[in-house]
Amino acid sequence: MKTERSAMDLTQGKPIKQILLFSIPLVMGTLFQQLYSFVDTVMVGRLISTNALAAVGAAYSLNFLTLGFVQGACVGFGIPLAQSIGAKDEKEFKRYFWNAGWLCILLAVGMTIVTTLAAEPLLRMVQTPADIFEQAVTYVRIIFLGIPAAILYNFSASALRAVGDSKHPFYFLVFSSFLNIALDYVFIVPIPLGVAGAALATVLSQLVSGLLNLGWLVLKTGFLKESGGLKGVSGRHVKRLCIVGFPMGFEYSISAIGAIVMQSAINSLGSIAVAGQTAGEKIRQMFTLPMESVGMGMATYVGQNDGAKRYDRIKEGIFSGLIIQWTYCIVVWIVIFFGKGAFSTLVLGGEAVAETALSIQYLTHMSALFFIHGALMIMRNTLQGMGYSTHAVLSGVGELIGRSVGGFLATAWFGFIGICYANPLAWGFALIYCTIMVCYFLKKRLKNK
Repeated sequence: MKTERSAMDLTQGKPIKQILLFSIPLVMGTLFQQLYSFVDTVMVGRLISTNALAAVGAAYSLNFLTLGFVQGACVGFGIPLAQSIGAKDEKEFKRYFWNAGWLCILLAVGMTIVTTLAAEPLLRMVQTPADIFEQAVTYVRIIFLGIPAAILYNFSASALRAVGDSKHPFYFLVFSSFLNIALDYVFIVPIPLGVAGAALATVLSQLVSGLLNLGWLVLKTGFLKESGGLKGVSGRHVKRLCIVGFPMGFEYSISAIGAIVMQSAINSLGSIAVAGQTAGEKIRQMFTLPMESVGMGMATYVGQNDGAKRYDRIKEGIFSGLIIQWTYCIVVWIVIFFGKGAFSTLVLGGEAVAETALSIQYLTHMSALFFIHGALMIMRNTLQGMGYSTHAVLSGVGELIGRSVGGFLATAWFGFIGICYANPLAWGFALIYCTIMVCYFLKKRLKNK
């Protein structure tokens, strides 16, 4: 099979080295993605208002519900692609790619219509404070109208990673990150569109990045040449893509339902708590999303080795992935310990004293438990790489329970401190389930080899 030079065969070489080399562009891409998300937060909070920042934060759980499904499903669509690459079956790769493309089109049309119409009722359901409600509606509707761009970006990046190319999605993401920052400024300052400008900048930058990914895959890699009659709909391939992809999307969405419950609890504490948690959460994401990128790399690594029946390498890869994640967690805890005050002030400004104190409190408790999140990303993506996406959905139920418990504790007894522990509780419940399932299925594979 002809491959572009940047593509990697993850079925050969030392696992920790291969996972690191493949994941580094993913991590760097995530850091740039978080950089523009962080800059977006700073611009909204400092150039518009604290209420505007709270409005964006109030809409976050709904974004997580919908765009999380998109991301999960598109990553899932990439698993059969990666398994085809591992099995050296070029024809199957092409069939899976084109059938996934048709599924993405249907998904884009359906989700855009439903979510755009449901935006306002959903924001009312999560008790969005009245003083930020209109801005939240404006922001989230534009994000929902941009769902086709999000699907294009996530699927094209997933397909490139499936063939072993994690570098070009990184390059294109860096470009779109700087584009997003520039558009943020243009749509907030010279063209004062408020939160609508921030949302529009995000959608346009995703569209550009997705087009660049797709263009590179089609024109440069050679994996889709001579597709001929392989572009039509195949029931067998569609079924397999749905079995793997949609459960991964539902896993994100089930987890997001817990986030909505938690967001409702945060909203009930008032706009100051919403702004403080939003700032802390944006900073938290900047540090934990690289762990999720290592997880995406793990899914591709496991997918290729599962296709090649290299189950021994999957076991080695799990231990290597945990070493990578926990080493990173130690470094990040130190950075946050010394920098949480400066980070929070940068987002909220020097005058938002109460909001800054809550953001610092949020980061203090969360950062000490990042190691749970890191381990979860390895175990969950190992399950997904082996094709057991349904079990990822069940792990999402664990996250739903954890966030719901955190939200209940916040409203019933502990106030904001309950919010601080909601995500770690969610990660812990999901990790227990994923670890048990990984051990069971891997042992079964090794025994039947």
